Amino acid sequence: MARKRKAGDGTVRQRKDGRWEGRIVIGYDDSGYPKTKNVLAKTKKECVEKLQKLKEDCGGLKPEKVRSEMPFGDWLTYWYENHSKPKIRPTTQETYESRIRLHIIPEIGDIPLNKLTQNDLQQFYGRLKKSGRKRFADKYGEGLSDRMVRMCHATCRSALEKAVQDGLIRVNPAIGCKLPPKKAREMQVLTREELQRFLIQAKFEGYYEVFLLDLATGLRRGELMALQWDDLNFKTGVLNVNKQVYDVRGQLQISTPKTKNSVRKIVLPPAVVAVLREYKKTVDSRWMFPSPVKEDCPITPGVVRRRLQLILEHAGCKHVRFHDLRHTFATLALENGMDVKTLSAMLGHVSAATTLDIYTHITDDMRLTAAANIDRGIGKAAPQEGASEPGQETAPAQAGKPSMTDFKPYVGRKRKSGTGCISQINDHLFEGRYSPKWPDGKKHARNVYAHTREECEEKLKVLIVEMNEERKNLKEQLADIAPPNKLTKTQRKLWDYMRLHPEVTEFSTIAKRTGLARNTVKKHYGVVAGMLGKGGREESETAIINIDNR
Repeated sequence: MARKRKAGDGTVRQRKDGRWEGRIVIGYDDSGYPKTKNVLAKTKKECVEKLQKLKEDCGGLKPEKVRSEMPFGDWLTYWYENHSKPKIRPTTQETYESRIRLHIIPEIGDIPLNKLTQNDLQQFYGRLKKSGRKRFADKYGEGLSDRMVRMCHATCRSALEKAVQDGLIRVNPAIGCKLPPKKAREMQVLTREELQRFLIQAKFEGYYEVFLLDLATGLRRGELMALQWDDLNFKTGVLNVNKQVYDVRGQLQISTPKTKNSVRKIVLPPAVVAVLREYKKTVDSRWMFPSPVKEDCPITPGVVRRRLQLILEHAGCKHVRFHDLRHTFATLALENGMDVKTLSAMLGHVSAATTLDIYTHITDDMRLTAAANIDRGIGKAAPQEGASEPGQETAPAQAGKPSMTDFKPYVGRKRKSGTGCISQINDHLFEGRYSPKWPDGKKHARNVYAHTREECEEKLKVLIVEMNEERKNLKEQLADIAPPNKLTKTQRKLWDYMRLHPEVTEFSTIAKRTGLARNTVKKHYGVVAGMLGKGGREESETAIINIDNR
């Protein structure tokens, strides 16, 4: 794995033409998007030196430029780059940068730091709640969620608190602002009947071992996907949890777990060890759950999250988050008599107090049951026949052994060819997808979203008609265009792409999609564009003559 550069030092990479490029953020535009400058060099060492000089000349804010009358957006950028970013993980950095760039700087970034008032912040939070969403407004509404508003407030408050500590302002205007109420997410737990159906369906779809291990250990999603066969001792059944995997802008990163207590050892049940022993015979990878697409790479966390929703839908279970499988494990463990201290160690919590706070509804039922048992022991009272035990309402599975379900796995309803597919993402959102084969021989997918299946079907029909019409027009345009015989291999590759994608004119985009260097695309673009011009044959003949003259 490549060594990470220190936060604020910019990025250095090798281009496809062999040269090294260094890039650094020098500020933000009026919309909050970053403005960058770059340097080029033949060697990496020379590139790093040039980048350092560029950083000294114009890169970012210097401590001597920090002043009380500076714009709040500039102070926020300085605070984040120098005081916040070095302490947080890449995934957290992405969420911070998104909040700062999309919401905070465009709205209140121009207000001087020493002029920013509590009223400015209160109005800002109100606008976020009413019409702050910049993307996916058609799916989720125009306003941001209460949680997102609170997160924007937390970012502003931390930055302003640092300004108070540095003596730039006297008081923190973010203190005392009225915020949307903090709502705890409702914990969803699968019942025993749902668990049986879920595991039967998971086995049918090839994900049985993944979800069985998670339900038997309560591992976090990143910890589960990062497991390797070396982490499991088949003789003792001990599983070492010492790393996690997460996705940063499409790239998988491996790191240590989030806290010291998250590095732990878990003893697996013998039945689970036996299942994994048989499963290992079918896997040819160091990863316990390897990706079926990428070589020597685990399954992406996002992939297993989406697969969970499909399996739940096919099994007829309620839709729960992946993290709710962890809650399901913890709930079943407590109901079956595991003490809180042991459960806390298995879950990797900082302390048993954290476990008690999260699963207080389960422990309350356990206390009621314990109180009834003590009362019967001291007073020699016997329970009445047919009387329900305290807490039985929340744990009906304790009344007796769960009966085996006669559930049959869902095979799936095949849609007619050319009608696309529809899947349910959550309780109130459906996704329709159509992936026809384009004239270039590749499938191009587009999606539509709706709150009901019927609405999604209607939107999907419109999408299918539009895409089929687009394919038909493109085929007609290409019917009379034949590839010239005197093109080089590089020009032919560029010609094949440009004739199928006439709307794409940016060199960098064409280079990325064809695998060519940007300078190569720029060099041959004019010649190939002449061949594919509306003048058609005359321009093509002129272009071919130019090739011959060369």
